[in-house]
Amino acid sequence: MRAARYHPEDNKCHVDDIPIPSIGDDEILVKVGSASLCHSDLMLFDGSIPASEPVVMGHEGVGFVDKLGKNVTGFKEGDRIGFLYIKGVCFDCDGCQVHNLNCTNGSPMLQGFGCDGMFAEYTSIHHRNAIHLPENLDMATSAPYFCAGITAFHGVDSCDLKPGQWMVIVGCGGLGQMGIRFAKAMGIKVIGLDINDEVLAEAKDSGADVVINSKNADYEAEIRKTTNGGADAAVVFSAAQAAYDTASKVLKIGGILMVVGLPSRPIQFGALDLMRKLYQIRSESTGPPHQMPMALEFISKHNIKPKVATYKLDDIHEMIDLMQSGKSKSRMAVVF
Repeated sequence: MRAARYHPEDNKCHVDDIPIPSIGDDEILVKVGSASLCHSDLMLFDGSIPASEPVVMGHEGVGFVDKLGKNVTGFKEGDRIGFLYIKGVCFDCDGCQVHNLNCTNGSPMLQGFGCDGMFAEYTSIHHRNAIHLPENLDMATSAPYFCAGITAFHGVDSCDLKPGQWMVIVGCGGLGQMGIRFAKAMGIKVIGLDINDEVLAEAKDSGADVVINSKNADYEAEIRKTTNGGADAAVVFSAAQAAYDTASKVLKIGGILMVVGLPSRPIQFGALDLMRKLYQIRSESTGPPHQMPMALEFISKHNIKPKVATYKLDDIHEMIDLMQSGKSKSRMAVVF
C-alpha cells in the first residue's frame, strides 16, 4: 500500500510503498476513506513529539471495515466507521476513564506518532476506538471529526454556557470554525477572534455573530462593549501563547478560559490573576472512546459539516506547507 510517512533522518514526509498492516485479535483492518491533517501532526517536525524511525502520519481518519480480529464484535466487513487513535491501553482502568494516555495497565501509543497512523490506504485500529459513522456524514469530509471535531465539541460543551451567553473562539482556522458551528447549534452568541482577515471571513460564514481581528489595538474594548463587560467563556483553538494571553483579557470576571490548542512549550498564566479568580481554567480534548457517542450524535442531529479541502495522497507536502505557513483556511483531508 501507499502511505505518507514522516522520516526522522531528514525531518521530512515521504510517500512510500509499505506492506498492508496485519491485525491482532482485538483489531480492525480499515480501508481508509479519508484522513485529515491536524496541527498537532506538525509536532513531529519541530521535535515536540520525537520519532525514532519512519512512521505513517495522521491520527484523524474514517473508512470501511476490511477485516476483523477474532475477538471483535459489533462490526462487519464494509461498515462505515470513524475511530480514535490511541493503542496499547486497557480502556478500563481509572486512568482510561479520563483519557487513554493516563492508562495505568498498558503503554499508550499515539497513532501517527508512536505507531503507524491514518495517511495510508489501510490502517489497523483497536475495535474499542471505533464507532459507526452516521449515514448523513460524508466519508470524504468526516475525518476531521475524529480528533478535531470531537475535541471542538467537548471544548465548547464543557464551558457549560446557556443560550444567549457570549463565547469568544480564539483561533478561527478549521478547528475554530467547527467550534463556532457547535456553539451556534447550542444557542450561544459567538465572537470569532483571529489575526487573519481571510480566516475571519470563514468564521463569519461558519455562523459567528461578530468577528474581530486581534491585531487591532482596540479589540479588547470592542469585545467588552459587545458582550457588556466581557465574554462568559473563551475557547482557545490556537497553538500559540499569544492566543492564551489574548483570551485572558476578554473574559468577564470569573469567566472560563478553555484550553484546547497545544503550544509546543508550556502555557503561562499569571499566578496573581488566578489568585484573584479573574478567570477559571478548564481543558478539553478528544477524550476516551466512551465519550464519542455524545459528540457524534450531536454532530449528526444538527448536521454540522466542517469545511474541508480535499487532496490526494501525493499532495501531502502541499497540505503540510499550507498548515505550517498558517495559510490554510479550513481543514484539509486526503481522500483515498
